[in-house]
Amino acid sequence: MTSISGTIHEFHWSWQKKPITAIYEVLGEGPPILLLPAFSSVSTREEMRGLAEHLCSHYQAILVDWPGFGQSSRPALNYQPAVYRSFLKDFVRSVFAEPVVVIAAGHAAGYVMELAQRSTAPWSWVVLVAPTWRGPLPTAMGENRWFYTLLRWLIKLPLLGQFLYLLNTLPPFLRFMMRRHVFAEPKHVTRSLIAQKWRTTQKWGARHASAAFVTGALDPVRQRREFVEQFQPLPPLPVMLVIGEQTPPKSLAEMEFLAHFTGVQVYRMPGSLGLHEEYPDRLADGILPFLRKYLS
Repeated sequence: MTSISGTIHEFHWSWQKKPITAIYEVLGEGPPILLLPAFSSVSTREEMRGLAEHLCSHYQAILVDWPGFGQSSRPALNYQPAVYRSFLKDFVRSVFAEPVVVIAAGHAAGYVMELAQRSTAPWSWVVLVAPTWRGPLPTAMGENRWFYTLLRWLIKLPLLGQFLYLLNTLPPFLRFMMRRHVFAEPKHVTRSLIAQKWRTTQKWGARHASAAFVTGALDPVRQRREFVEQFQPLPPLPVMLVIGEQTPPKSLAEMEFLAHFTGVQVYRMPGSLGLHEEYPDRLADGILPFLRKYLS
């Protein structure tokens, strides 16, 4: 499939008096659907493009680069959940006149569900794709928050921090992580894909938000109980959970717990944490019938 380019827009925003320009892209026409990429060192709206291309023949797909990631501004902020809670609330209020369908991957799920619990929720339907709530290091190494705080401080240092960040974004390391956690099929992790991901990591200021995510500073909650509470009771709108069959065991256990102890609709399909990028056609097949139902 030939990649479809949309119309690029800028959303001018500020956090603690620091100006930030967030980039978003619009494809197609029709009822709007907001697509939010996962947080990661290689986070960009491009990971949502394949899904947007399957949707844009009947809907208007809006793809966003989070502040600190993609083509959006990457200032040296103290990146924390409050930044993204505020950004998402202000972005949705500015861009959409009515409640909108949202498709959120990874950590974006927690921020979406926080807004879903409000009496004036901006969503008409929520799709959570491989949702996560705990960053890579806390998942792998436990709650050693003092160490993660020290690590973030080191990465903020001009020379040492940049060096440490570069070591963890070398193409061989990115390839290893993509194959182990993000894509289900190693053959899909091509040289061109890794080159694209690597270029994303090399943009000026990229290390700040990336380090915050990896060390758990962007976790929308600190405990599973808090995450599950966002679904109990379910907000008065449809919520679908998409689970990849090859998801890493620890993340899969969290998703299965959510599926069994809440009333969300569940759609299972091939894939891992990056199933929305690896299998956009299968994901579209799973959610389009529900989109037609709720947007008819």
